[in-house]
Amino acid sequence: MPQGDDPGAYLAAVGRAYRANALAEPHFYSVMHGEGIPGFVPDEEARAAAAASLDVLREAARGCVEAGVLRTDADVDEITDTLWAAAHGVISLERGGHFPDGRGERRFRTLTRAAVNAFLP
Repeated sequence: MPQGDDPGAYLAAVGRAYRANALAEPHFYSVMHGEGIPGFVPDEEARAAAAASLDVLREAARGCVEAGVLRTDADVDEITDTLWAAAHGVISLERGGHFPDGRGERRFRTLTRAAVNAFLP
């Protein structure tokens, strides 16, 4: 996805793409997060690969910190983990049918916005 000139818009686009992919590829999403294969426990190498998949989000957050969109004293890893946890929680509930009638997208926007607000200057 093109990064563009607005780091905040890019960070939001990364989040939307994460959700869209999770909903479009539910089996892949389940395998990525360890719930898709009963009894499967990922080894350290698999966990490292999963962690590396967050690099796009981490770099988007870093761009926001460097541009002053988010607090310049904020920990990029904390921002990444917080946004990932918020997104993953909403997506998991949405996939489980807890937000019918299209409410998942609104819940996703509300929660991720609240998570970002914690890091605003």
